[in-house]
Amino acid sequence: MSLFKARDWWSTTLGEKEEFDQGCLCVADVDNSGQGKITINKIIVGSYMGYLRIFHPHPVKPGDDMQAEDLLLEVQLQEPILQVEVGKFVSGTEGLHLAVLHCRKLCVYAVSGTQGNVEHGNQYQIKLMYEHNLQRTACNMTYGPFGGVKGRDLICIQSMDGMLMLFEQESYAFGRFLPGFLLPGPLTYSSRTDSFITVSSCRQVESYKYQVLVFATDAEARQETVQKKLSSGKRLAVDWVLNIGEQALDICIVSFNQAVSSVFVLGERNLFCLKDNGQLRFMKKLDYSPSCFLPYCSVKEGTINTLVGNHSNVLNIYQDVTLKWAAQLPHVPVSVKVANIQNLKGVIVTLSENGHLQCSYLGTDPSFFQAPRIESKEVNYEEFNAEMKELQKIIREAMKTQDILPQSEKRRDLIVTAEVSPDLDAESKAIDSEVKAEVVPSVTVKVTVQSRVTAQKPNLSVCVQAPLAVTCDQFIFNDLEPDSSETVVLSVFLKGNFPPSELEGNCVVSCSAPTDDSLCSFILGIPKVAQCKFKLPLRLICFPAQPSKSANHKITIDTNKPPISFLTIFPDFADPSEDDQANVLGFQFLTGSKITLLASKTSQRYRIQSDQLEDLWLITKELTLRLEEHFKKQNCKDFAYTFSGSIPLQEYFELIDRHFELRLNAEKFRELLSERAVQFRAIERRLLTRFKDKTPAPLQHLDTLLEGTFREVIALADAAEENQANMFQAFTKLKSATHLVIMLISLWQKLNADQIAIMEAAFLPLAEDTQELGWEETVDSAISSLLRTCLSKSSKEQALTLGGQLSMPKDTSRLKKNISLFCDRLAKGGRLSLSTESATQQVAAVPGGCSTIPESDLEERVVVPGSTATFTNHKHAAKQKSKP
Repeated sequence: MSLFKARDWWSTTLGEKEEFDQGCLCVADVDNSGQGKITINKIIVGSYMGYLRIFHPHPVKPGDDMQAEDLLLEVQLQEPILQVEVGKFVSGTEGLHLAVLHCRKLCVYAVSGTQGNVEHGNQYQIKLMYEHNLQRTACNMTYGPFGGVKGRDLICIQSMDGMLMLFEQESYAFGRFLPGFLLPGPLTYSSRTDSFITVSSCRQVESYKYQVLVFATDAEARQETVQKKLSSGKRLAVDWVLNIGEQALDICIVSFNQAVSSVFVLGERNLFCLKDNGQLRFMKKLDYSPSCFLPYCSVKEGTINTLVGNHSNVLNIYQDVTLKWAAQLPHVPVSVKVANIQNLKGVIVTLSENGHLQCSYLGTDPSFFQAPRIESKEVNYEEFNAEMKELQKIIREAMKTQDILPQSEKRRDLIVTAEVSPDLDAESKAIDSEVKAEVVPSVTVKVTVQSRVTAQKPNLSVCVQAPLAVTCDQFIFNDLEPDSSETVVLSVFLKGNFPPSELEGNCVVSCSAPTDDSLCSFILGIPKVAQCKFKLPLRLICFPAQPSKSANHKITIDTNKPPISFLTIFPDFADPSEDDQANVLGFQFLTGSKITLLASKTSQRYRIQSDQLEDLWLITKELTLRLEEHFKKQNCKDFAYTFSGSIPLQEYFELIDRHFELRLNAEKFRELLSERAVQFRAIERRLLTRFKDKTPAPLQHLDTLLEGTFREVIALADAAEENQANMFQAFTKLKSATHLVIMLISLWQKLNADQIAIMEAAFLPLAEDTQELGWEETVDSAISSLLRTCLSKSSKEQALTLGGQLSMPKDTSRLKKNISLFCDRLAKGGRLSLSTESATQQVAAVPGGCSTIPESDLEERVVVPGSTATFTNHKHAAKQKSKP
């Protein structure tokens, strides 16, 4: 955009190290020198250093300095200048006067010039007409014919604490506080609707009628009567409100003959145009950060042009929402005006925060630039060919490796390892454990952090799943030198009085590694993260016990190898002196639950049994892991295990119902607590009114009612806390049972690793369970998605989409029905896949596909092989009825 630059007509730099802002620029005929209809604009600039300057520019040649006679007046006032405005501020005359807003003062000056008799030109001076000392710190001001007055302008000042102070020229009128005020925003006045428009800290445009301000409660009166009610005055009410969702930089009122009266609001990322009643006419989304704007009259009837300056030194010109022109500026403008100077209409006046004042116009006059001549050198083609061959050789060598990882990642600059002690701690390190056992064991974990490069402030986090806990979970090291390491030792123990769902932990170390570019990059660094997992021993949460002959829940694992003696695979639990433990082994959790493990003497089966379904998970997982490890040591690669029994869905559904019941209780406790809290605050307000009353009155047992309500609140809070603990325990049990169900289904259907990962993502999506997003609605949505994609009955069902926001369901019937349908479709040949194409091919390839199963009515019950759940198949039932 080098061609489209704002052409410099006149410019200057104001002072040294002075600061300027949005309200520091004004363009008007401040000295009333206009003759007839001709308006000769002057440029008035005020700075935070207290300097007031008035300019009357004359055209100069590009590159020349400003002429001395262009500066009409320069005077230093005693206080910083926040804003300058020109209007009819003096009574008895309709001449224009200059209003200067300071932090604690408003001054109105008359600017006049006397014709000089010498070559130095005219002389200008300012005369103070009146001033108002403000009781509050000012922020900005606006002016206009408030209330429809003729021939004069009134001034409204907004203070930093949200008070509007109105002045009728030489006298103070009244003050009003804006409701719900937090921080001041831009303020303007609309003479068409006789209202003040501002943008509050709630990010909404608000309009207040002048007449409402007049009859509202006075600010001083409100402060004096904080302790009692007013006998007169109304509450300040807003006329209309529009939420724009962002902070506003400026507001402008546009009222031209050929355009509709509008309110323009410049936001941080959008330009809004509103009607007088607050309705949105249009908005323009800006792809840059604006700094200032100014709407002005357009040559096209019915449209409005807008100048928008941004922080990229660009001035954009819009006609409504259409970008018509963009011009480059030499600075970032904080204020922009349009003026008529020296009979030249439409001069754009911009001011930067550093005091760069410029008058420019739009044009396409090219700035000619001649590039310097480059010395010609003879081209050495042989040297270029040799270099090209060398580069091609390097490229070929790089392509042979077929390695897309950078070298730094291959070397693993940051490594973290965790080593779990094979034995339990001789002296337990358990702290504040809730387990009621005599001794709560602990195990030591040794974590080592190694760095091949300089690591700045490494941070190590050690995480285990509750109810497990660690003695210390956060470590911060000093900077590590290259090829150095740090080692920490911690202990893990069972803190809660229920078994965990996983016996795994995770170590994560993060740090910043420097680069060789500069000192700045050394300070910031490149973030690096490394992590590792570690497995905890089963002895941490259970110990050997006497086997039980009977149990409520039993599962059987089939293998293709003869049973292995428990003395071999469970040497830490079995006693070699007792021969009966070779086929039968008992476990007891620290919380009291017992699990029995049996190995068949005649078949290749293992049975795990317990009174609770969730307790089977950890022992079953430990059994499969130790069997795999044993046969791996024996170099046996064809070992496999399967499950052909019944999947305990009904028992699994009972755990779901228990967890959901506790969630419902938590919601009830929350509602009751809210009701009692409202009651408690209402009683407090009544008691406070009685205590403040000058005439003593009986309490009418309000103190007794307050004490009783307080006890109810405490009791409800204790009950809600206890319910929260029970819900967390139920969620842990539900996760254990879910792990077991996933394992049994995967063994039943012989799923691969990818399919098991899909099941785990669907059934175990949450690490924590909350009221806002619970396990039931999340799993229901995930399973419904699988039923409509890879497990769909037809391609038509795949076109259905799930919508809506997840919310807590009324019951668990839909979830249990979807889980039953999920198992049914897997039993009929459905396969889990994230690819829609493969799912479509799968429906066509499976004989009979997944036949239509009505989800609302389960009439005929068929038992899925290896499952206790029953499912409906209307299609098969219809075929059976049609046979003779």
